[in-house]
Amino acid sequence: MTHPPAARALLASALSVTALLATAGCAVDDEPRPRWFSASASASGASPAVEQPAGSGTALTEAQAQAALVTEADLGEPWGPSRGARTWRDGLLKATTEDRDCQRLLDALYTEEPFGAPKGPQATSALDDGDTDAQLRYRVAAHPPADVDRTLDWMKSLPGRCGQFTATTTRGIVQGVEVSDLPLPPVGDARHALRVTLSGETEDGELTYLTMDLAAVRVGEEAITLTNAGLDEVYAEVTQQGVQLGAQRLAEIRKQGKAQI
Repeated sequence: MTHPPAARALLASALSVTALLATAGCAVDDEPRPRWFSASASASGASPAVEQPAGSGTALTEAQAQAALVTEADLGEPWGPSRGARTWRDGLLKATTEDRDCQRLLDALYTEEPFGAPKGPQATSALDDGDTDAQLRYRVAAHPPADVDRTLDWMKSLPGRCGQFTATTTRGIVQGVEVSDLPLPPVGDARHALRVTLSGETEDGELTYLTMDLAAVRVGEEAITLTNAGLDEVYAEVTQQGVQLGAQRLAEIRKQGKAQI
């Protein structure tokens, strides 16, 4: 499946914020790469390539947070405004497991808020892929930097702590869950991303396979959270480039301080 308009729109938007980073190529192991994708991203552990005004003490206004969002205009076709939460959100993500850290991960995937409730201005965009029915949710919100960094450290520990486990849905269906690291471009002050897959079957014996990317980046005193999930193709490159564009855009807006938009 090819999506040339999406690639062109995403690349053009990123260039309009700042020059794309010269980064090394990376992708999830053995995942098919969509042919329209040409940009690349380097590992999440790389040093930041963009200077950020961390510790500046200047919080974004709500209007600035809104302007920092990634929207359907950036991703291009087949992405558009969300038509509402998919049924798999309650059917598959609303689940329990015995391990405390693994349960915390499931809760974060369901609420899409790994940092908890925002402590200040926030803005959110929700998008649907019209071809694959994937859903992308992007949030910019104010959180204490120390809290964000602790959460990122916790996320980094999850492939070791919760690499494979089982979870039971509210309907009693047992799912196998796998958690792995997802490389991100070297943007922001701190960052990490996970790819989580949940496999099981319905009460009628139909197999289900949900893929969900959870990416988080701290830029100064704000945090970016991006989820990209679906039962069909979920392209890691969309997650990576969405984070790259969003972090660059947020960094540029932060440089404006409290200037009115």
